[in-house]
Amino acid sequence: MQITSFKQYEEDYKKSVENPEQFWGEVAQNFQWRKPWYKVLSWDFETPTIKWFEGAKLNITENCLDRHLANNGDKPAIIWEPNNPEAESVTLTYKMLHERVCRFANVLKRNGAQKGDRICIYMPMVPELAIAVLACARIGAVHSVVFGGFSAKSIADRINDAQCKLVITADGAYRGNKQIPLKDVIDDALIGCPTVAKCIVLTHVRTPVSMLKGRDVWWEDEVKHVNDVCEAEEMDAEDLLFILYTSGSTGKPKGVVHTCGGYMVYAGYTFTNVFNYQPGEVYFCTADIGWITGHSYIVYGPLSQGATSVLFEGIPTYPNASRFWDIVEKHKVNTLYTAPTAIRSLMSFGEEPLEGKDFSSIRVLGSVGEPINEEAWHWFDEKIGDKKAPIVDTWWQTETGGIMISPIATVTPTKPSFATLPLPGIQPILVDENGNEIEGNGVSGNLCIKFPWPGMLRTTYGDHERCKQTYFSTYENLYFTGDGCLRDEDGYYRITGRVDDVLNVSGHRIGTAEVENAINMHAGVIESAVVGYPHDVKGQGIFAFVISPEMHGDVELTKKDILQTVTRVIGAIAKPDKILFVSGLPKTRSGKIMRRILRKIAEGDTANLGDISTLLDPNVVQEIIESAKKS
Repeated sequence: MQITSFKQYEEDYKKSVENPEQFWGEVAQNFQWRKPWYKVLSWDFETPTIKWFEGAKLNITENCLDRHLANNGDKPAIIWEPNNPEAESVTLTYKMLHERVCRFANVLKRNGAQKGDRICIYMPMVPELAIAVLACARIGAVHSVVFGGFSAKSIADRINDAQCKLVITADGAYRGNKQIPLKDVIDDALIGCPTVAKCIVLTHVRTPVSMLKGRDVWWEDEVKHVNDVCEAEEMDAEDLLFILYTSGSTGKPKGVVHTCGGYMVYAGYTFTNVFNYQPGEVYFCTADIGWITGHSYIVYGPLSQGATSVLFEGIPTYPNASRFWDIVEKHKVNTLYTAPTAIRSLMSFGEEPLEGKDFSSIRVLGSVGEPINEEAWHWFDEKIGDKKAPIVDTWWQTETGGIMISPIATVTPTKPSFATLPLPGIQPILVDENGNEIEGNGVSGNLCIKFPWPGMLRTTYGDHERCKQTYFSTYENLYFTGDGCLRDEDGYYRITGRVDDVLNVSGHRIGTAEVENAINMHAGVIESAVVGYPHDVKGQGIFAFVISPEMHGDVELTKKDILQTVTRVIGAIAKPDKILFVSGLPKTRSGKIMRRILRKIAEGDTANLGDISTLLDPNVVQEIIESAKKS
């Protein structure tokens, strides 16, 4: 299953396109099934209807846990690194994890959970979060993990959309030097959630919480009433595994649905290949399990392959900007998978946090969540990888279930800021606005996928029409990613940002990511965000929001320096018409910049910003508005 040479990649890719059913059927043989499939694939992008491994029966937790017990039961499955660096880290072997998952699965059953029930999980990054996720899958319940930072209203919307029967939470969470009152937030959410019958609460921060008789129970008390023997529920390959909510253009979150069989095969296959995972290595993904990256590449992907996965509760800058590097050194991490946002943040602290740190264990580096700019790519390569560790710049989405376009570590020649080539089984095409395929290399267009892959979404929960309209109606018989993309002369793919983030300036299409990359190359700039705004002459002008603390007292000169930098990197056509210096940018908790809000500010339409409560720091929006008024 593991690709070890570029020649093998080319052969596997050719096979996966010419005979996809045979290809994926062979990959799927590497997993444990209770009953084999009678058909590998049925599909129709019109309806859309996608089915993989029809008729097959399995339980994903038998693949993530049970099958490793005989030979690797004592191998570390999860290493938990707590928020407080002074606290002890915790290691759970596969045997220990299996026992705890089975025990908590019995707790769920004791509290009324059954196969098919939806269960909302709102927890800190602790081992019990992974245990809760796997326990749901064990009994055939559908988990809906909500990142432990969303507002009560956002949680209530998600609980009600999925009609969740149970909620699993904790008294609170640590995040750097902050304490987040998770149970209080859940209490506020549950006021408007009639379907929730039980709330299971883990003690973590030991803060006083309200416990309602008949509804709320303590995790610690419940596990005393059950044993650790729980037969895994038999699931159909197309039964629901989880719902994960992602924000939509309409503002109402949409519940992306993933199913058991295809998702398992794709998460496991992509994990072992993209990261070139070797038995016994320590793998550290810095994401939160509340996002798809955590689902696929902290829990299901690594555990299905018998890997050792590091789970980190804290943030990269607490108690100082050396925290990631201390974890790498402490646990001798071999693969580090993180976000460009984190890389750029750590770059801003200079080289002092890196001094004396041992990066010798690092073999593979990975980037996820957004296109990585060249400056961050080179810093990551030189300072952390010592120019020896390949960087896998991975492109994928909540909806794709797993990595789609990426280098394969040690196999694919890399290129800064390029996701490079599609993985076997992935058939990308670039199309123009009318859906006509743009062939050849050295071209740009809208990125679509023309053939199904096992990890793709099946629907949006409770609203299949929305799934059809969002992903399958823009271009006939294609899955539309919503991203713009460049395919260079070598056939390498570079994601240029969301299509609605592509500007049309005097008839020239300019990717915001491209302009931001240029601005970020300026020595004094930490980060930037670019949006379009109505321009009398050009149709669209370019408005840049820039974080640049070092302006040496001369704002206008710094602006000119930045314009000169952009001109040098891209050309005069890409120069921002307006530059506003800000102290921060409006970001979601996954680190994505909310350009929708910045567009409104750039247009002067600050009365219609929409919901900003789910931002990492809503106060930053008011700050930007005030700065814009002054300028």
